[in-house]
Amino acid sequence: MSIPGVLNAIWPFLLVLGVLVFVHELGHFLVARWHGVRVITFSLGFGPKIVKFLRGGTEYCISAVPLGGYVRLAGETVQDEATGAPDEFLSQSRWVRFQVYLAGPAMNVLLAILVLALVRARGADVPVYVHAPAVIGSVAAASAADRAGIRPGDRIVAIEGQPIPSWQALNMAVLPRPNRELVVSVERDAERRDLRIVPTAETKFRVGSLGVGPVLRPEVLQVQPGRPGEQGGLRRGDVLVRVDGRAGLSREEIVAQIRSTGPKPIIFGIERDGLARDVTVVPEGREGASTIGVFLAPYEVEHVDPTLLEAFRISLRENWDYTVQIGQTLGGIFTRSTPVDQLVGPLGIAELSATAARISWIYLFELMATISLSLGLLNLLPVPVLDGGHIAILGLEGLFRRNMSVRVKERILLAGAALIVVLMVTVIFNDVARLMR
Repeated sequence: MSIPGVLNAIWPFLLVLGVLVFVHELGHFLVARWHGVRVITFSLGFGPKIVKFLRGGTEYCISAVPLGGYVRLAGETVQDEATGAPDEFLSQSRWVRFQVYLAGPAMNVLLAILVLALVRARGADVPVYVHAPAVIGSVAAASAADRAGIRPGDRIVAIEGQPIPSWQALNMAVLPRPNRELVVSVERDAERRDLRIVPTAETKFRVGSLGVGPVLRPEVLQVQPGRPGEQGGLRRGDVLVRVDGRAGLSREEIVAQIRSTGPKPIIFGIERDGLARDVTVVPEGREGASTIGVFLAPYEVEHVDPTLLEAFRISLRENWDYTVQIGQTLGGIFTRSTPVDQLVGPLGIAELSATAARISWIYLFELMATISLSLGLLNLLPVPVLDGGHIAILGLEGLFRRNMSVRVKERILLAGAALIVVLMVTVIFNDVARLMR
């Protein structure tokens, strides 16, 4: 790979990770300073310090290994030489220390909400089917659904007894469960039947798939002025129902028919504002290369242009959905219903970041929001070394109204460190395995 190619692959990863780490550590830093705790070091990255400067008694630095960061507080651990000074961390009450530990994950969650709200405030063309009932429009040959007997027109109403009101809910229920038998409840001809289906593991990230798709009707997104489409009466937002009497055609099939027709009339059966009508369009160009000057989306879309307040509401709802999905995935790992190879490490995040950046900066920021939420929630897990582990220790000490001994804390932190090392080895192994597929 050339040097520009390497840079194009690396900078999105460094941007995403740098922002998330900075915001996380900034949370710890601000709350600590708010309560008068002396901050010794604020570092982005670990290891040897590349750039550093001293200001206000705090050393700010960028370190060589860009896979995290840390804020070192005065008297933070029992190994530090504590003097009992009021600006030392362990001199603070449990309530203050709880706030300092919580601030990092909380900042990541707040960042996820803010970034996604700003992305949604731009407006977007949202697929209509996402929030529509999960009525099957297509079944891939030899897929899990095909083998189970699911047909176009069926509606999936529940998975493992949990209601499935939409395609979005269906995806959230299936994606984290590859290679696990699921009871899928299907409604056909007003009758409900339960089918046992094992979703296949699709893509290098091993997400579950039934091999089904929604009912898709192509929609006109753009009409070029003065071209045959506009002259024939096509308008933005028209849904193509039939082409020369043929219904159920995909975007690709419609484009292929337009190109092969040449300068001969095509009758489009469209739906506009809920009303059906026909328009006749004569393509320009020879057979095999004729066009009508419109851009088609493969599915119906709804243009969403929310106010900033509405965008925040959308962001809160979507982040809650992501939170539920993250919880299901983590729970599935402990119950072995979610494969461990779905976990993504630094290389996987770098690959996702580079892919999102190639598509659009909007996709990159949306990815950043998702990863920030994941980082915040994962840091709240009651695992020693993580913020949630420290919070759990504070909770136990508060419950028993006594501090744990130095030896007990050392053993707990050692066990937590060992668990984190095992987790890091696992996710890096997963990343390398994906790169080799």
